[in-house]
Amino acid sequence: MIYPSNFEQKIGFTQIREMLSEACLSSLGRRFVERVHFLDRFDLVQRLLQQAEEFAHILRAGEDFPSQYYFDVTEHLNRASLEGAFLEVRGVYEVKMSLRAIRQALGFFVESEEDEYPALKALTQGVEVDRQLIAALEKLVDDSGNVKDDASPELQRVKRDLIGQQTQLRKQIASIMRHAKNEGWTPADAEPTIRGGRLVIPVIAEFKRRIKGLIHDESATGQTVYLEPETVFELNNDIKDLENAYHRELIRLLTAVTNQLRHHLPGLRKAYQFLSLLDFIRAKAIVANRIGALMPVLHKAPIMKWNNARHPILHLTLQSHGKQAVPLSLELDQEQRILLISGPNAGGKSVAMKTAGLLQYMLQCGLLIPVAENSEAGLFSDIFLDMGDEQSIENDLSTYSSHLQNMKQFVLFADKKSLILIDEFGTGTEPALGGAIAEAVLDSLHKQKVFGVITTHYTNLKNYAEKTPGIVNGAMRYNPAELQPLYQLEIGKPGSSFALEIARKIGLPKNILEKAGTLVGKEKIRYDKLLEQLEQEKTDLERRNAAAAKQERKMQKAVEEYTALKQHLEESKQDIIRTAKGQAKLLLKDANQQIESTIEQIKRSNADKEQTKVARQQLDTFKEKLTPEPKPVVRRNGTAPSGPLQPGDRVGLIGQDSVGELLAIKGKTAEVSFGGLKTIVKLEKLERPDPNVVREKAKKEKEAAAAVAPSRGLDVTQRMADFQYTLDVRGQRAEEALTTVMNFMDDAIMLGMPEVKIIHGRGNGILKQVIRDYVRSLREVASVADEHVERGGDGVSMIVLK
Repeated sequence: MIYPSNFEQKIGFTQIREMLSEACLSSLGRRFVERVHFLDRFDLVQRLLQQAEEFAHILRAGEDFPSQYYFDVTEHLNRASLEGAFLEVRGVYEVKMSLRAIRQALGFFVESEEDEYPALKALTQGVEVDRQLIAALEKLVDDSGNVKDDASPELQRVKRDLIGQQTQLRKQIASIMRHAKNEGWTPADAEPTIRGGRLVIPVIAEFKRRIKGLIHDESATGQTVYLEPETVFELNNDIKDLENAYHRELIRLLTAVTNQLRHHLPGLRKAYQFLSLLDFIRAKAIVANRIGALMPVLHKAPIMKWNNARHPILHLTLQSHGKQAVPLSLELDQEQRILLISGPNAGGKSVAMKTAGLLQYMLQCGLLIPVAENSEAGLFSDIFLDMGDEQSIENDLSTYSSHLQNMKQFVLFADKKSLILIDEFGTGTEPALGGAIAEAVLDSLHKQKVFGVITTHYTNLKNYAEKTPGIVNGAMRYNPAELQPLYQLEIGKPGSSFALEIARKIGLPKNILEKAGTLVGKEKIRYDKLLEQLEQEKTDLERRNAAAAKQERKMQKAVEEYTALKQHLEESKQDIIRTAKGQAKLLLKDANQQIESTIEQIKRSNADKEQTKVARQQLDTFKEKLTPEPKPVVRRNGTAPSGPLQPGDRVGLIGQDSVGELLAIKGKTAEVSFGGLKTIVKLEKLERPDPNVVREKAKKEKEAAAAVAPSRGLDVTQRMADFQYTLDVRGQRAEEALTTVMNFMDDAIMLGMPEVKIIHGRGNGILKQVIRDYVRSLREVASVADEHVERGGDGVSMIVLK
């Protein structure tokens, strides 16, 4: 039972029905939309939901399912059932194309996996389309709805002769028209036309006697007549005869194919019933995908366990404006049958109640509902609704009387399988009496074990729900600080109406507010204040929890990135060691081969003095190649020379341990060789190194040369020319970016760059922090700062080198 009679309009289902109708491809599906109604049979509801769920999956997967030519051919089939009748060409075309769509749909389910679409496959049982019938229809009409010229030999012959005669007629008419235009007998822009099924030419009325022929018609003004020249009489007659012959042959073919169709009418009606269902189910799936609907876990018993449920119409409306509806979660079962929702006006109470009613009604009409995947739903035998103003002048009913009339129906007919939906329970009369009657009705409904979603402002109903098992309070969340609704449903506590607070925000005079507070009583004020305080504390706690969770996620991500970076550096270290050991082994192998070669050479020459000297010289050259020894320029007393730097002096970069040889001086720049690497640096950045440092470094380099192969010579001048002062590491992971930055800074320091720039972006700040920590650890770096705000701000690091 659904109460009242205009339930669908009040709850918003008429808009859902309109959406379904618009989604249908033809009147086939729309007829099923009109027949949609509330069901309480578990097996039937489950089957309808499963069909819609399977078709929604087909659409989401982009499967190649037929979506054209869903023609309603009921009229054509009825005509074909009459003995001696025949279908028009349009009817043959629509039957042909729709039967093709049916065959494609059947083929889709045949080719799919055995258990992929069980509910939809069940619809195909007993549905067949005769191939010979489709072949006969294909032979007569093409895919554009035109009769094929080769439908029969006779039709082909007549069509060929007709085209030939029409071509000859047009040529003769064109010749007559040219002559008439040259003589001025016909308008200059005139063209041949058809009158009475015959080709004629327009002639100016005063010249109609100049051309022999038959006048078929004249213009509205009488200034032009339409004349069939005498010379084309026979051609027009022949064409008329051929057209009649063509029409007779076409009727014969249409009659034959209609007779063939008549033998398959029972099977065809079943096939079109299948096509109608497909159109309807497809429309349900399209609407379901639009509103994000799915099939919840279904139970036979009355139950609601909905997570993130959304009102479908509100969802689409807000979505069109770039907004999102706030979902609600509610639970009704045997232990918690009635939900009493309270809260401020315009806070979403009525929307929550209507969402519950609309979604339950949609579900029991076989439609998918917009809830989360882990939701559960059951079936109710009745749904009762009391919402809005139902006053009636004809029936002498006031608003409150209409509410009482509804309450009477609820109390008389509702039972433990009924769902009661009441908006603003108890309003419409004197508050004390209205609240008392509402509490008595609620008590009666509770004893009848009905299920329900009820909205109210009455405190006595909130108190009754608080102390009565089976009834639970719910509140629409509100921001007390800003006096703004949050549209969030919270189960377990009553909500405040915030009447005084809202009145204060609107600007009602203070003396009126104070008077209202006195009249309502301190107990009520304290009660609402407590609810307001609890709401504010909950809001603050949620905000702090959200901030803490965000910070925790940020820290966790930073720890993961630092751990990954440490692991990467450790792995890189091991790779470098393995590479160095490999190079050392190769170097040792080359050295041994060179020594053995030298010994062999001395043996072959029988220790000849000259040959031995040459062999030793080759060995010394090989040794010098492996261990280039620095040549510090120092005085005999161990002190460094003074005065200006000269080519050949040993020099070093200020603040660094590297020692090289000054090759040349060009103005304020100098060319220096560091271990075979040539570079150009500013002269002011060079200094003479401490002799003791030079000797110590030379000793270490000599010891290291025995294990590690020296670097090959490199033209650093070219590297300096190719050096890019800006490095962009946006989008890289921390460890990858740090490796790139290390190489970049090494080049910058070696080439003596005064300033460089690293672009790392803002993001969550992890990449920026890692890079700056490393750069600041370099003693060659003078400062690190943000770029100018117009050129990137804190997303770019400006690094000044010493």
